[in-house]
Amino acid sequence: MHIAEGYLPPLHAAAWGVASAPFVVHGVRALTREVKANPESTLLLGASGAFTFVLSALKIPSVTGSCSHPTGTGLGAILFRPPVMAVLGTITLLFQALLLAHGGLTTLGANVFSMAIVGPWAGFGTYWLLRRFDVPLMVSVFFGAFVADLSTYCVTSVQLALAFPDPGSGVAGALAKFGSIFAVTQLPLAVSEGLLTVLVMRLLKQSSKADLTRLGVLLPSRKKNENAEASA
Repeated sequence: MHIAEGYLPPLHAAAWGVASAPFVVHGVRALTREVKANPESTLLLGASGAFTFVLSALKIPSVTGSCSHPTGTGLGAILFRPPVMAVLGTITLLFQALLLAHGGLTTLGANVFSMAIVGPWAGFGTYWLLRRFDVPLMVSVFFGAFVADLSTYCVTSVQLALAFPDPGSGVAGALAKFGSIFAVTQLPLAVSEGLLTVLVMRLLKQSSKADLTRLGVLLPSRKKNENAEASA
């Protein structure tokens, strides 16, 4: 879930906003460089942002009395790297707070930190590590999206536990309670998001192979490299 408007104490809300700001500023610079260097990326950037917006706007009722949703940040992190996703995620969360009353302005920094910063970095790190060990692309994409989703909710649990420690067991007890509540519905949702991200990546592989190669998701074909060496 996105932490709702006014739910966090003012000091916590401000602290998460300060923590998120450098990542977003860095992301703006990375996004600007990407668009200037490769204007043809704008369509895929827009698609990545739309994917995040649609998935993270889906509120799925939870048996725990709350609601859960996918995050959609894994795809953009794999395609354009986490700094760019910090910007796309922030824009998504801002529009959702203003237009859908999903999340809030006072809690924007906390939501950005969990969904647009930690989620993409954790997901991309998982994807990158698996690819370094020659794990197949689609398997790496699945686990990247899975971890991006699940890590977002882990951070949200920490944020809520810090703000509302348990009277008896403190932050650790509150963290266990929030984490167990989210896990009931978020684990299957993370699996579903991973599978959906794989499906989207397969479609992109068919329709935008050149873009995926330029972004480093796909390796250049061996035949093309041999032809280039022969012509040289």
